[in-house]
Amino acid sequence: MDRIIGQGGHGTVYKGMLTDGKIVAIKKSKIEDEGKIAEFINEVVILSQMNHRNVVKLLGCCLETEVPLLVYEFIPNGTLAHYLHDHEKEFQLTWHMRLRIASEVAAALFYLHSATASPVYHRDIKSTNILLDEKYRAKVADFGTSKTVDVDQTHVTTLIYGTFGYLDPEYFQTSQFTAKSDVYSFGVVLVELLTGEKAISITRSNEGKSLVTYFLISIENNNLFEILDSQVIKESQNHNNDQILAVAHLAKKCLNLHGKMRPTMKEVSIEIARIQMINNGDDCNAPQNAEEIEYVRTEQIEPWDFSYTTTNSASTSYASPSTFIELPLLSSKTP
Repeated sequence: MDRIIGQGGHGTVYKGMLTDGKIVAIKKSKIEDEGKIAEFINEVVILSQMNHRNVVKLLGCCLETEVPLLVYEFIPNGTLAHYLHDHEKEFQLTWHMRLRIASEVAAALFYLHSATASPVYHRDIKSTNILLDEKYRAKVADFGTSKTVDVDQTHVTTLIYGTFGYLDPEYFQTSQFTAKSDVYSFGVVLVELLTGEKAISITRSNEGKSLVTYFLISIENNNLFEILDSQVIKESQNHNNDQILAVAHLAKKCLNLHGKMRPTMKEVSIEIARIQMINNGDDCNAPQNAEEIEYVRTEQIEPWDFSYTTTNSASTSYASPSTFIELPLLSSKTP
């Protein structure tokens, strides 16, 4: 059976079961050079300090294999990108679910930027790095290239890294990544939630290959409702027009070419909460029907036997070996 549930530039993610029956996700990192090893260590360091319901939990790391493995909580419904871009998708995200997901991702980024002991820049926010749990709640994942900064630090200067279509143009020009660079990437995700379109697509016209350009031109020409996802259009005929317009306006602010003109993630979170209240939308956090709660993509899976090390997710320090506890499992196996 193919246990692969995801692949990317940082490694392959497998689905497994521990001997105690717990389903987990195991990331086998592509450790081809020292840079990849640094990313592996970086993700452990950062996620060991995270404790937020909308950030994926790192349960531990397996060091008894030739290639180290990261062990995460298993998020059953895959990526947000799957539900937005797969034209044969078996389940449609309602408008209220999309708005709730936006709220949850914003809350996670606000937490990273403002509520941790040291601010964290995610640096790779995109719909493929947003996972959905059994109730379609968002979990931000993939912290391999994230950066921890000092409280009074305004930016980090790095080699350009990121995904085309989500990259902050200001960062691309200056090599200086700021909290507002994450805001820009979040703005792209907002547009994805509105349109169902990919951040970069060769099927759109030349000027519209970039979703940001496509969206901003449509706004300028008052054609927003012509580019919305069919599910969003369907629901807009009810009472959601004001919410849709407000989200589009917020996305436009997040995508400002000048970082200083973009809102902070705290301001974004507050604004989305306000939008959820429009048209008596304060019940939008509740599931709209039983299907939204119960639908989970399922597969059969056999137990995996391996030793792994747990991390204390609430810890604010990684220096002490006491943040690790060796669990009494059996011998390790590489996926």
